[in-house]
Amino acid sequence: MTTSPRPPGHAPAQEQPSWVSCTNCRSLVYGKRYQRLLHVCPECGAHARLDAPARIAQLFDEGSVQYLDIPATQHNPLDFVDQRPYAERLQQARHRTDQHDAVLAVRGRIEGRQLTAAVMDFRFFGGSLGVAAGEAITTAAENALRDRTPLLLVTASGGARMQEGALSLMQMAKTSNALAELDEAGLLTVTLVTDPTYGGVAASFATLSDVVVAEPGARMGFAGPRVIEQTIRQQLPDGFQTAEFLRDHGLVDDVWERGELRARLARLLAVSTGPAAEWGSGEVDPVVRDSQLLDQLPAWDCVQLAREAGRPTALEHIGYWLDGFVELHGDRAGEECPAIVGGIGCLDELPVMVIGHQKGHTTTELVGRNFGMPTPAGYRKAARLMRLAAKLRIPVVTLIDTPGAYPGLTAEEKGQSVAIAENLRLMGSLPVPVVAVVTGEGGSGGALALGVADRVLICANATYSVISPEGCAAILWKNAAEAAVAADELGLDAASLLRLGVVDGVIPEPEGGGHMDTATLSDSVRRAVVAALRELRSAPDGESVAARRRRFRAFGLAEGP
Repeated sequence: MTTSPRPPGHAPAQEQPSWVSCTNCRSLVYGKRYQRLLHVCPECGAHARLDAPARIAQLFDEGSVQYLDIPATQHNPLDFVDQRPYAERLQQARHRTDQHDAVLAVRGRIEGRQLTAAVMDFRFFGGSLGVAAGEAITTAAENALRDRTPLLLVTASGGARMQEGALSLMQMAKTSNALAELDEAGLLTVTLVTDPTYGGVAASFATLSDVVVAEPGARMGFAGPRVIEQTIRQQLPDGFQTAEFLRDHGLVDDVWERGELRARLARLLAVSTGPAAEWGSGEVDPVVRDSQLLDQLPAWDCVQLAREAGRPTALEHIGYWLDGFVELHGDRAGEECPAIVGGIGCLDELPVMVIGHQKGHTTTELVGRNFGMPTPAGYRKAARLMRLAAKLRIPVVTLIDTPGAYPGLTAEEKGQSVAIAENLRLMGSLPVPVVAVVTGEGGSGGALALGVADRVLICANATYSVISPEGCAAILWKNAAEAAVAADELGLDAASLLRLGVVDGVIPEPEGGGHMDTATLSDSVRRAVVAALRELRSAPDGESVAARRRRFRAFGLAEGP
């Protein structure tokens, strides 16, 4: 391992020109200002390419970088010759970049947090994945495994290196296997997609990380736009394969400005540090566990309060009581559902994964969030985040507030029932503490898909039901106007649910309902979650899954749960 401010043999950085012309909008930018802006155009926001040394200098704490020694690889395995011998091209690339190949592997710190990284350099054969590049990425992963640090991958590549034939192709499997070992070890992996990332890189290690983020405008795909257009003989939509397109289609978690990267990566890296053993001991549990102590409103009044537009949403709860929250998007299968939100943050220094239904307050917000009714992509996103929590061994907290799963045509075509069923099975098997809180409406299977938990709590004026009162009245009374009667018969209010054992406790609300004092309600939810996690974290390892399954196994038995 080599400790150096730059890779061994790397020449000093070239002097910044006095003026720089943006390659996107052609605006002239004063060179020193452009450098301070990290090569981002102040006029159009275009992010210029950075070489690997510049990227490392931008991301890592000064003086913390150590370059990893990479094992020797075959120099020119095919003796490939096109218009010029590959050996000559390789020598020229090494001379021009003063690097051995297209990837630099390093370890260091970002805002004091240790990690290992493999950073690609597009200057070297278009960042193509050859045997030396594949070895550097794999070496970085193996060092992360040995040192038990997170792994960061910064991608910039046109794909596999043709001049190395099938050996280049094998690097896709080699690097993917290296990431699998990090999955098995429970170590966080993050990919930063920069422009461009294509071919065998996109189809292997780049998209296998736990969290995949991209710089604005960065393009990623298996085939390039020209190849696709020539194949399908259609014009592609504007912005196709850009970072923003990928986020909207659930393929990357988010798009981060270059100036935000260090701070946001540091937030993610915080999941690798746990709190003290006495975590949560100072909080007073507000939960009521005896239904006779509840001053419960009529069920229909609870229905109205649960639907009150002013109640705090999942994102507002998260904003009230999570530090360093990093929202993650997408099901990684082509869709993003805004009705479910989720991500990683710290609850009083305890890293947690929070997932919740998201509605809104205004008509525009409600329409944009599909009124909190998730599509299959929403449940698959939730499942992806729960699997990540299980890998990282951090608790899961779910916030339930939905009238139900989206019942539309497209949802049925894309497997709504399957997505819900898979979440029920997954939640029952998560090897980490799980706490669910019904904060508003708990509508049918759409709610239960986030509700298979060790502790299920409910806000005092929230509801949880197999069907809406209106739906029940229309089916059984043949008259939707009997909804108030149906609500009472369904036992969907907090007191009834506590008596049935469906919920473990009730979180008190401010007088008049949670919408009257959202900060007070959210703080009560926070304290209830802390108290539940404090208890669950003290349980012996391996008991949570069995206890959770016993809890749900007992429902309906004569002796109750």
